Amino acid sequence: MPQAIAETIFDVLYLSFALIAGLIMLIKGKTLLVKKAGLMAALLGAGDSFHLVPRAYALWTTGLEANAAALGVGKFVTSITMTIFYLLLYYIWRERYQIKDRKSLTLVMWLLALLRIGFCLLPQNQWLQYGILRNIPFAMIGIIIIVIFAQEAKKANDKVFHFIPLAVALSFGFYLPVVLFSGVLPIVGMLMIPKTLAYVWIVLMNWQLYKQS
Repeated sequence: MPQAIAETIFDVLYLSFALIAGLIMLIKGKTLLVKKAGLMAALLGAGDSFHLVPRAYALWTTGLEANAAALGVGKFVTSITMTIFYLLLYYIWRERYQIKDRKSLTLVMWLLALLRIGFCLLPQNQWLQYGILRNIPFAMIGIIIIVIFAQEAKKANDKVFHFIPLAVALSFGFYLPVVLFSGVLPIVGMLMIPKTLAYVWIVLMNWQLYKQS
């Protein structure tokens, strides 16, 4: 019961923040950049709700194992929405720093995203566990995002997005051990909490764009 209470409170606060902040930026944003940031944040909250709501229900009722199918579907949806989340963040990078060329990089991002989604759609996926194969292109997307934001934010002395590379690095740093070790060491799953806080930090940095506009 303490776990159910703690997780539910955390999830409600997180999902409410992501959805509300995202919708405000999407609806009230005055620039395309802010609207993209709003769409990204709203997608984050909507996608994660497919996993977190069934998880909360399971904790309050018959347990995680009895609701394994719903949790598996939730992880599937979340995996796809998180891929789109990083694609949107990539396009935010392009617009923020007025990147007009580097079409090959755009092609690489799309190929990695489609590869990731393709792996997610394979019937061999074990959605009750974290698969390694489908997370390889996802990790590559994350590395690209870290590098390009670090380069351009430093070049432009961008105080708003200065810590985006760190936030993305932390999100993957907390996520990958769960992928690799949660099957044999369930306590590692607790790292999903700081991973989520890293996403909150990303949304907060994008919220500054809305406040400045």
